[in-house]
Amino acid sequence: MSEFDFIVVGAGSSGCVLANRLSENGKFSVLLLEAGGSDRNFWIWMPIGYGKTFYRRSVNWMYHTEPDPGIGGRVSYWPRGKVLGGSSAINAMVYVRGQQEDFDGWKHLGNPGWGWDDVLPYFKKLETNDRGADEFRGGEGPVYISTMDGNRHPLCKTFVEAGQELQYRYNPDFNGKSQEGVGNYQNTVKGGLRMSAARAYLAPARGRSNLKIETNAHATQILFAGKRATGVAYTQKGKPKVARARREVVVAGGAINSPQLLQLSGIGPQQLLSEHGIDVIHDAQGVGRHLQDHLCIDYLYRSKVPTLNEQLYPWYGKIWEGMKYLLTRRGPLSLGLNQAGGFIRSKAELKSPNIQLFFSPVSYTKTPPGTRPLMSPDPFPGFLLSAQPMKPSSRGHLGIRSADPFEAPEIHPNYLSTDHDIEEMLESAKLLRQFAQTPALSKIIAAEIAPGAHVVSDEDLVTDLRQRTSTVFHPVSTCRMGPDPSTDVVDARLKVYGVEGLRVADTSIFPTLTSGNTNAPAIMVGERAADLILQDQR
Repeated sequence: MSEFDFIVVGAGSSGCVLANRLSENGKFSVLLLEAGGSDRNFWIWMPIGYGKTFYRRSVNWMYHTEPDPGIGGRVSYWPRGKVLGGSSAINAMVYVRGQQEDFDGWKHLGNPGWGWDDVLPYFKKLETNDRGADEFRGGEGPVYISTMDGNRHPLCKTFVEAGQELQYRYNPDFNGKSQEGVGNYQNTVKGGLRMSAARAYLAPARGRSNLKIETNAHATQILFAGKRATGVAYTQKGKPKVARARREVVVAGGAINSPQLLQLSGIGPQQLLSEHGIDVIHDAQGVGRHLQDHLCIDYLYRSKVPTLNEQLYPWYGKIWEGMKYLLTRRGPLSLGLNQAGGFIRSKAELKSPNIQLFFSPVSYTKTPPGTRPLMSPDPFPGFLLSAQPMKPSSRGHLGIRSADPFEAPEIHPNYLSTDHDIEEMLESAKLLRQFAQTPALSKIIAAEIAPGAHVVSDEDLVTDLRQRTSTVFHPVSTCRMGPDPSTDVVDARLKVYGVEGLRVADTSIFPTLTSGNTNAPAIMVGERAADLILQDQR
């Protein structure tokens, strides 16, 4: 048994931040527990390598949901990082903070200290923007944000032109003053290598004597003395171990693992815990509830002009691009495939964008089951237009299946279960067609492959949506932050209601989904949580 001031469970986007910041002043000892292993893996560090890690159990929890009626009874595959860096080590690297209204909404829901003016300093603190610092962007933070100028496919410009033809303005920085418009995405990449949270926060902290990082350490239970968290039980290489926390335990396992660990430890819905023979420390009905996620629809087109398919499909193309990457760290292997996109309003009367767009200059129509061959696209030129409503009203839930900490929880996303969500997905589909019909894009489109020109009526479009929509891997809110202990799990200082010495700090605490990709706000939560914890220690 070992003893530390703080124990952080989970070395993901938030956990890496916490390990760094809590050990930074040298006053406190910190133990970081990670169920996965090292991130020293070629496919993690090469940006396009996420096509390999997408289905690699050695670095991925590889969760599956229960069959979901809203999407035709289909099972969704939910990859989550099980490695140093967590999901930031296997994601598509798109860096999006969200809208100012997202965080002001959090504050108005009863979470003081989480409005836009409160969180902007943390967003600036965490990043080095390659275009330099300004009123909205940071220039000296651990996470390097790359604009990828000169490295994107030329068709990204065509997509932006199409947006402008539809009267959507060009936005040079989705993370600047306003999110609205069409433009190009930034990536968490530096020097042609992935900038995961582990690279950004753990690498510079590894030499500290007061920080201990344990990998392959699967947390099985939070330990309590009465109502106070005193440590964590974990299994490492088959051996049970215990670590004690003198001050606090901070759970940062993400939107699936954090509620699972709380439930296994006796914090959760009493009926669920009793059903599985778990002693109830605190009846917390909100643990595992309020689950939200982004759902996306892809429209696939055959192109009259070259796309990335021609560069990546032939064997000689793979060799050429591979050599280019190894020698220069440039080319299509050095960035993600969601290269351009936008944030737009589907109705003029809306106050802010409600739909996120993606443009990918590549296509896959014959993907073998269980693979995501990003370097083996179609043998003909093609591209993808994609859209996701950013504020779904559907709510799902998850819960443990048993008292076995190694058994995956039962996940019910409850997709497309409200009229609002169906309407916005339908608007998204029609919007993609509008883009395809612009002069800029229509002149390069040979045919719509999916769903196909025969899918026209609203009824047929909705049927297609239920058959083909898929998650973009942004689950949140399963340990929701809020002022009501009867439904929320943590307060505005991220302390778990009903117990002492325990906090949660990751995407599970989001009161609502942010507008866009969730990795940037996950890192922000880690930064803010570290400050809150250090403030309370004073």
